[in-house]
Amino acid sequence: MARKVIITCAVTGAIHTPSMSPYLPVTPGQIAEAAIGAAEAGAAIVHLHARNPVDGSPSQDPELFKQFLPAIKEASDVVINLTTGGAPTMSLEDRLRPAHQFKPEVASLNMGTMNMGLYPMLNRFKEFKHAWEEPYLAGSHDRIFKNTFTDIAHILESCSENGTRFEIECYDIGHLYTAAHFIDRGLIKPPFLIQSVFGILGGIGAHPEDVLHMRRTADRLFGDDYQWSVLPAGKQQMSIGAQSATLGGHVRVGLEDSLWDGPGQLAKSNAEQVSRMRTILEGLSLEVATPDDAREILKLKGGDNVNF
Repeated sequence: MARKVIITCAVTGAIHTPSMSPYLPVTPGQIAEAAIGAAEAGAAIVHLHARNPVDGSPSQDPELFKQFLPAIKEASDVVINLTTGGAPTMSLEDRLRPAHQFKPEVASLNMGTMNMGLYPMLNRFKEFKHAWEEPYLAGSHDRIFKNTFTDIAHILESCSENGTRFEIECYDIGHLYTAAHFIDRGLIKPPFLIQSVFGILGGIGAHPEDVLHMRRTADRLFGDDYQWSVLPAGKQQMSIGAQSATLGGHVRVGLEDSLWDGPGQLAKSNAEQVSRMRTILEGLSLEVATPDDAREILKLKGGDNVNF
């Protein structure tokens, strides 16, 4: 039987700014439409952030999430994954508000404090529609993304009664060891969804050897108790996704991670990227997982047990 591969689609995120692409979802209606379209194209999971609908800046305001979560749930059985990362400029309390209030099936969780350099994008993009965009990118030269041991433990403990499983975000090898530490403390229960992030300045690179190193280390630390996924940033999205699939992993695509659908060609939708990845997977004789497949693989609590 064909192995089933979960495609996650991260539809907007907090890295790219609205001036970079007219196709980046900003309003609640656009985010809902993008998530539903990604699900129809083959995504089993959608990973969601919110944005201020006026200027497109990242926001964790639960009132904004309320404007798209029910619409997505009504239109699709896709698994909804909410960010606890938010943006590096936010407090931990602000970042956690959506996960605490809505009790999703899945939430993201970053495994370490790190540099996250977005400022190189200023070499490509020169004109901005909104006053916040350029300082936000430039400020990443002297900004850390804070995720201390105390922060991680607080996220895990404060969400423990919600039945939410975590997409464990590992931007470097040390983050895998941090995940193992919290597993040893009993704060993360199997099966673990370990997502390796490649190509963010401040984390591990995007060379095929980096991918292999992440996979080998995760295999050694987590054995048969985990599912592995990759998040390739930028132009490596499809190639590393294909490599992950051949190594037995799952994949994440979406406009949060890459605005492109080829050299110099902006992706016109999240669904476009999902469709491209689906074509790659099916060309490898792999089966694309449905939302119910993802729930079974990851042992999720089900879409009826969320608070939206």
